[in-house]
Amino acid sequence: MSALQGRDQRPEAGTEKEGAEGIGIKGTDVIETNGREDFEKRMQKLRLLEELEDTWLPYLTPKDDEFYQQWQLKYPKLILREAASVPELLHKEVQQAFLTLHKHGCLFRDLVRIQGKDLLTPVSRILIGNPGCTYKYLNTRLFTVPWPVKGSDAKYNEAEIAAACQTFLKLNSYLQVETIQALEELAAKEKANIDAVPVCIGPDFPRVGMGSSFDGHDEIDMKNRAAYNVTLLNFMDPQKMPYLKEEPYFGMGKMAVSWHHDENLVDRSAVAVYSYSCEGPEEESEDDPQLEGRDPDIWHVGFKISWDIETPGLAIPLHQGDCYFMLDDLNATHQHCVLAGLPPRFSSTHRVAECSTGTLEYILQRCQVALQNVREEADNGEISLKSLESVVLKQGEEIHNEVEFEWLRQFWFQGSRYKKCTDWWCQPMSQLEEMWRKMEWLTSAVLREVRREGVPMEQKNEMLTSILASITTRQNLRREWHARCQSRIARTLPADQKPECRPYWEKGDPSMPLPFDLTEIVSELRGLLLETRP
Repeated sequence: MSALQGRDQRPEAGTEKEGAEGIGIKGTDVIETNGREDFEKRMQKLRLLEELEDTWLPYLTPKDDEFYQQWQLKYPKLILREAASVPELLHKEVQQAFLTLHKHGCLFRDLVRIQGKDLLTPVSRILIGNPGCTYKYLNTRLFTVPWPVKGSDAKYNEAEIAAACQTFLKLNSYLQVETIQALEELAAKEKANIDAVPVCIGPDFPRVGMGSSFDGHDEIDMKNRAAYNVTLLNFMDPQKMPYLKEEPYFGMGKMAVSWHHDENLVDRSAVAVYSYSCEGPEEESEDDPQLEGRDPDIWHVGFKISWDIETPGLAIPLHQGDCYFMLDDLNATHQHCVLAGLPPRFSSTHRVAECSTGTLEYILQRCQVALQNVREEADNGEISLKSLESVVLKQGEEIHNEVEFEWLRQFWFQGSRYKKCTDWWCQPMSQLEEMWRKMEWLTSAVLREVRREGVPMEQKNEMLTSILASITTRQNLRREWHARCQSRIARTLPADQKPECRPYWEKGDPSMPLPFDLTEIVSELRGLLLETRP
C-alpha cells in the first residue's frame, strides 16, 4: 500500500513553512535551529516547496513493507527502544515524576522570539540538569532546576519535587548507559561493515559489547557523547491546542513540534528521548482499511534527511514508555518533528548541552574579568579605572552586555517561574546583578574619561571606537526587551509568568550613575567621535 494514497492534496507552496523547535502553530512563519534563517535557506525552502507543487513527498510507517529496510539503510543512527525493554520500576517512577511536576505547575510555555515576533510555544517545558547549567533555544535561555548530583546544595519547595528531580537523574543515568551501548553497537556494525544491528530493539534482544577491537579513546569518546547534562521536559495536551499546524511536506498531520534540528548541543553528541502518552489508544488501527499513512490518534516522531526529496520520511509510532536515540551526527544531517496524537503526552529529552558560555561559573568568571579594571571604588559607588587601553575597555563593555542581556534579562523575562521548584537561582542572580551594577559605574568612569579636557585626540578616538558599538547595542536591546515585556501576549500571561523588565530604573535615580535610556549618550559619543577624526 502506498504511503501517498488516500491523502488530501498538499497546501500551496509557501502557505505552511517549517517550524522551529517547540513551535507547531498554524499559519506562523517560523524557522529552524537558532531562529535566524539566512537568505540561502529561505530560498532553499521555497525552491523545495515549488518543486513539490501540489504533491506530497512519500513517507513510511510500520504498516509499509519497506519501512524497516528503509530505516536500516537511510536512518541507521536512529534507535528505538521499545517500552517492554525498559525496567518496569523505572517506568513507574518516571511517569509518576512527570505527573508530580505537572500537578505542582512546574512546566511552562515559553515566550520565544522568532524573526522579531514573540510567540508562545504550544509545548510546556521545564529544564532539569546539572546545577548552574542553562540551555538556549529560539533566543530563550532556560535555567536548570538542579537535579541532586553529588555535592549539590539544592533545596526544593516540595519533597515531591525533590523526588521527581531525583527520578530524572536516575533516568538520565539509565539512558547514558543505553546510549553508550547503542554507540558501541553502531561502531561494531560500521567496523564490520554489516547490517546486523537492528534499529528497533525489543526486550529479548541480546546486547553486543565493544569487545577487544575498541581502544580506550573510543570508550572515552562514546562516554563524552552520552554525558547528558540536562533534560528538557515537555508536555502538551493536543485537545487544548486546536491551532496546531499541518506537517507541510509529507502530509503527516498535526505537528506538536515542527521540523528542526536540536540546537546548542556538543558536536556529534547523542540525544535520548523518553516518551509518555498519558492515556488513549495503545495500538495502531492496522486493520482499518480506510486509514492511510500514520494513525492520527497515536503520537509519532517524524524523521527526514535534510533537504532530500528522494528518500521517504519515517513516521515512527511512540507508545507509552518508548525511548528513541539520535546517535552521532544524525541530529545534524536529519531533521525531526513530533506529530500529535489524541492523548496528552510528556517527554524527557536528554542532551549534552554545549555549555562553554552557558554556565553560572562561566558568567561569574567573565564578570570578574570585567571588574579587574576597577582601581578604586568610593563609598558612593564611583569608580576609578586601572587601564584605558582600548582592548580592555572594549572587553569590559562586551561583558557588560553579556551579563545584562544573556543572563539578567533572560532570567527575569520568564517571571518568577523558577521559584515554583527551588530558590537555587535567587542568590546567583542577585550576585550577577550586583556585579552588573558595578559595570554601570565602570561605563560611567569610561565616559568621564572620554569627556575629560586634555585627552589626546588619538587616544580619545581609540576609546570612543572601542565602546561606542557596545553602548549602541545596549540601548537598542534595552528598548527591545522593554517592549517585549509590555507586549500584548506578555500581558496575557499569569502573574507568576509575566515578564519583568529587570534591571530597570527611572531617570534621575540617585543609585544609578547612568540613565536606562542611553539615546542621548549614544548621540553624544557619536558627536565626540566625529570631532576626533582628522
